[in-house]
Amino acid sequence: MDAGTHFATLARYNAWATGRLLAAVAVLPDVDYRRDVGLFFRSIHGTLGHLLVAEHMLWFQRFAEGVSPQVVLDAEAEPDRARLAERLVQGAARWLPLIEGWSADRFAGELRYTTMRGRAVALPFAAALAHVFNHGTHHRGQITAALTALGQPCPELDLVYLLQEQAKP
Repeated sequence: MDAGTHFATLARYNAWATGRLLAAVAVLPDVDYRRDVGLFFRSIHGTLGHLLVAEHMLWFQRFAEGVSPQVVLDAEAEPDRARLAERLVQGAARWLPLIEGWSADRFAGELRYTTMRGRAVALPFAAALAHVFNHGTHHRGQITAALTALGQPCPELDLVYLLQEQAKP
């Protein structure tokens, strides 16, 4: 599988898993949704908010626009629960067309940006892009653990389930 196809699959997975997770979270009472359940960003809301900031307000801008925004990773960029879910779905949908627009050579190149501490860096493009999708998977896993601790059912979010869905005739 070439890099473009691989990352397009990860972008589809990211959108699919985000949608499934948000559907599971939607049934939570607000008190549980916003409760400190011991996650790095404390609550489910805080963790979803971090995903909005990191994935869409920081990394997407680095890849799509070549800019290095200064953001606060634990900022509450969207306090409204429904709007946060909507923005996460919309943001996840933006990755696939971006990736499909890149040439094969792009994946072998570098991503240059300035860190939030002001340091210029150049990372392998494909590895940095893999980080974005891995980061989302990591935090979705934290949220599913919180759902379990709250006695709620968790969606199956493994990539293999998306692949099985796509393989159905």
